[in-house]
Amino acid sequence: MNSFIEELKWRGLFADMMPGTDEQLNKEVTTAYIGFDPTADSLHIGSLIQIKILAHFQQHGHKPIALVGGATGMIGDPSGKSAERNLLDEATLLHYVDCLKNQLSKFLDFEGDGPNKAELVNNYDWMKNISFLDFAKNVGKNITVNYMMAKDSVRKRFSGDGGADGMSFTEFTYQLIQGYDFLHLYQNNNVKLQMGGSDQWGNITTGTELIRRKAQGEAFALTVPLITKADGSKFGKSESGENYWLDKKKTSPYKFYQFWLNATDDDAERFIKFYTFIAKEEIETLVEEHKTAPHERKLQKRLAEEVTVWVHGREEYEKSLKASEILFGRSTAEDLVSLDEEIFLEVFDGVPQKEVVKTDVLGVNIVDLLSEKSGFLKSKSEAQREIKGNAISVNKEKVNDTYTANESDLIDGKFLLLQKGKKSYFIVKVI
Repeated sequence: MNSFIEELKWRGLFADMMPGTDEQLNKEVTTAYIGFDPTADSLHIGSLIQIKILAHFQQHGHKPIALVGGATGMIGDPSGKSAERNLLDEATLLHYVDCLKNQLSKFLDFEGDGPNKAELVNNYDWMKNISFLDFAKNVGKNITVNYMMAKDSVRKRFSGDGGADGMSFTEFTYQLIQGYDFLHLYQNNNVKLQMGGSDQWGNITTGTELIRRKAQGEAFALTVPLITKADGSKFGKSESGENYWLDKKKTSPYKFYQFWLNATDDDAERFIKFYTFIAKEEIETLVEEHKTAPHERKLQKRLAEEVTVWVHGREEYEKSLKASEILFGRSTAEDLVSLDEEIFLEVFDGVPQKEVVKTDVLGVNIVDLLSEKSGFLKSKSEAQREIKGNAISVNKEKVNDTYTANESDLIDGKFLLLQKGKKSYFIVKVI
């Protein structure tokens, strides 16, 4: 078996492939592509598997091409959808294409002169000059409507499965346009393999059929499973249904890190195979170590580290780790004060806060600060009682009744974190 396919299989990332794919990969350095439609100005973690597949493909000596769908993005892929996607205007779409190109360039090796140097392409470049009549005559006549209707992505929409309400002609053409992409790349870039999620099988094999009929050539398909959590629920969204984006402006590295850190034991064991490049033997050792001491959460910590470093870099991982340790008390006041405002507020998301003028914070006795200045505690007597019981902390460090805050205690120059006991927090924002 080809080493790339073997890698996918032990990682649980193999769904299906056309006969002859294994032999093709063993025969020569093969060029393959995966498409990414620009539906937003960033990819999200749902795209990480496809990126990962291309990275593995390149590591095994083959040539990856990442296709950004400037043309197909105008239509919307009906696969796995029960409703038609809103169409984007051209200016927005082109902006999204540029954003995705910049992101994808971080994950693959585009440098050097080797035969497996990665490439980025945009299908709008070859689709923009093709007229509808030319496309209908030269492409459409090669694939029958019966063939297209038999594909799951189309059949389910027409049968009304999953609450679907039919399909517009615009969406119906998506399968042909994606098939033509494969044909174009076969003829111009020597692409012999298209890869994608298992819901893409119909679109990919339409491309191999078009290559067979139009170019009398042979091309191949390989798909990976669609990722869900171990309990079958949807992967990659927050409790409120928000995406976790790869752009740190849309999802901070801290929140990104927390997503992986909070994986269940079952999910962590699966995800560390899916989303990291750690070798099989090391993963097996980590799994065994985790089973003997699950409370240490070794799998989750290593998973969160590897994926955060891969996407955001070592520096952002270190910041996220420090912030996470602050929340669980394994840090110093200096660590807390060094946080920037964004990370600090994310770590203590939901904690009540109040704006207080600087003269009512700095140099003010802690009893007054806790009570009348901030309103954290109801009265001076409560403040004195809690301090006496050693229950009050400022910036995670215990204080006595002589404490007063100074400028160097302010987090990012503007915040003070008050705490009663282990779980009751209050943020003073100095103005």
